[in-house]
Amino acid sequence: MASGAGKSAAFILLVVNIFLYFIVIAIASWAVNHGIEKSHETASVLSLPARIFPIYYPFGNMATGFVVILSMLAGIVGFTTSLTGINNVVQWTASSLHAAAASALVSWLLTLLAMGFACKEIDIGWTDSTLRTLEVILILLSGTQLLCTFAIYIGVDDAIARTRGII
Repeated sequence: MASGAGKSAAFILLVVNIFLYFIVIAIASWAVNHGIEKSHETASVLSLPARIFPIYYPFGNMATGFVVILSMLAGIVGFTTSLTGINNVVQWTASSLHAAAASALVSWLLTLLAMGFACKEIDIGWTDSTLRTLEVILILLSGTQLLCTFAIYIGVDDAIARTRGII
């Protein structure tokens, strides 16, 4: 792959991921805030196992807590990974692309974990529209982050080949 095509593909995917991860952070933060505000009212009448978890979500189902917390974690890691990845892709050296590739892989794995719980939440049943939006964006992000990781790994091979003078 020519270095210009890999660089532009990785850059565009990283920019798209920044916006998508920001939306995930916003929705997950809203859900955590809403859950904390409603916890003291609704969780006080629940039996003991439900009161152990510090945040009770009055919306969604039993997988909502895992989806919200893991999507917030994946959103924060993915957002920072995308920001630093843009800087590394602009530099386009072997060392900077190795750092971007490793962080993109970690971000993709966390996004897959959050997406897995989102799929379980879809499988269990009813959720409100905000949580459905979060689930859809997590599914989209798992695909775009995978493509971004592939583009960066292809760029690593290209940068190493250019350094050795093969191309």
